[in-house]
Amino acid sequence: MKKPILVVMAAGMGSRYGGLKQMDPIGPNAEVIVDYSIFDAKRAGFETVVFIIKREIEEQFREIVGDHIAEHMDVRYAFQETSNLPEGYTVPEVRKKPWGTAHAILSASDVIDAPFAVINADDFYGEDAYKVMFDYLSKHGNDESVPYHFTMVGYLLGNTVSENGHVARGVCQADANGYLETIVERTRIETYADGIHFSEDDGASWTDLPFNTIVSMNLWGFPAIFVQEIRERFTAFLDKALAENPAKAEFFLPDVVRNLLDEEKAKVQVLTSPEKWYGVTYQADKPVVVQAIADKIAAGQYPASLWG
Repeated sequence: MKKPILVVMAAGMGSRYGGLKQMDPIGPNAEVIVDYSIFDAKRAGFETVVFIIKREIEEQFREIVGDHIAEHMDVRYAFQETSNLPEGYTVPEVRKKPWGTAHAILSASDVIDAPFAVINADDFYGEDAYKVMFDYLSKHGNDESVPYHFTMVGYLLGNTVSENGHVARGVCQADANGYLETIVERTRIETYADGIHFSEDDGASWTDLPFNTIVSMNLWGFPAIFVQEIRERFTAFLDKALAENPAKAEFFLPDVVRNLLDEEKAKVQVLTSPEKWYGVTYQADKPVVVQAIADKIAAGQYPASLWG
């Protein structure tokens, strides 16, 4: 029985934020968001963490994050690079960024050898999310029979939006037993005076979404065999992307999950969290996160000096 591991996607540069937001301090002793994520994961039971980063930020990432985490967890690294392609494929000149979240996981295939949870480095999920995820993966993660047992922690949309601009969210629909039926990526969700809405035509028209709509924040749980499923689908994605949108097409984790659902090869248990999600999509989001962490420290949820 292999113990679940945590995979942290930290290769994004944060274009809307304006810098390496994964390494921007938000705690009283220069802690970054991922410090709190790892702290929560460790006390939930995780002992191994895989950081997926860009090779050019390795030194800085190790100095600010990785080296002190390595004193408390088994730390592994993987590098997401645009050139990580199957044999016979080359990077087109117009392509300047990696190929999306599923490609990130594929880039870490050599160091993912157990059931794994996936998170974004710049998202604060809350302690409860790691507890329910670790418990699920401990019970089901080593079962690689078909249909696969996947899971995700969903959040209430109203607990995840930003007042400072639009966000992208995977809008989820679950059945009466809590299994995911559909997930649709909405790339422009905004708050407005009367609530929350999304647009599919760059703001020409809008559709309302309820506060309690369940959305994915990329907190997934998978058996190790999921990496192989990603690999088998990547070439088909590339063939289409290189022909239609070589500069910007992305290979998203939810798309792979959706394909497996359509093929009836997977079932996704939707675990929900009542906690408020925090992130720094925009620079103006940072003070909100800093205050939230300060409040949690004052309430005793975290020590003032996180790692002692």
